Order: sequence, then C-alpha cells, then structure tokens
Amino acid sequence: SEPVRSGQRVHAQGSDLIVTATVNQGAEIIADGNIHVYGALRGRAVAGAADDQEARIFALTFDPELVAIAGFYAVRETLGEVPAGRAVQVRLQGEQMRFEALG
Repeated sequence: SEPVRSGQRVHAQGSDLIVTATVNQGAEIIADGNIHVYGALRGRAVAGAADDQEARIFALTFDPELVAIAGFYAVRETLGEVPAGRAVQVRLQGEQMRFEALG
C-alpha cells in the first residue's frame, strides 16, 4: 500500500503481488505469479519469476523501465507502439510479449 521507491525490491515468492501505489523509476517488483499495479508502473516488473508463462502484468498507468514474464523481457525503448500512461495488460503468447490496452 506504500509507494515502491527507487532502489527498493519487493519479491512475492509463491504468489501474486498487488501494489496499490506507484512503483517509481529504479524500483523493482518481482512475483512468482501475476503482478497488479493499481497506480503508476515506472520501474521494473518481473512476473512469473518461477517460470510461470501464464503470469501477467496489469498496470493502471503503464510507463515501465522493464517488464518481464518467465524470462522474456522488454525494455521501454523496445515497447514500440505501447502507449505510455494507459492501463495495460502484459502477457506471453508463445515467446512473444503482448501488450493490450485495458478499458
């Protein structure tokens, strides 16, 4: 329920991670399952850390430095047409990351 600040790392082992505040640049959140950010995602988010390829990342305001699911990752510079600042769901389809606007 508190912002995740630059330099902080939060790891939810064996479960999903729900953040009800902002994940700032330089912060890292990791979950063996899904990640839900009910705020801005500006840092790094790693879902499916226990090699769960079905894991997903949800963020109400999507502007991350890096997102990863089960070892597949994308950095801000390679997100292409994913609109920063929108609500987004990230999932794997095969070995491709898919970014879908929510709402």
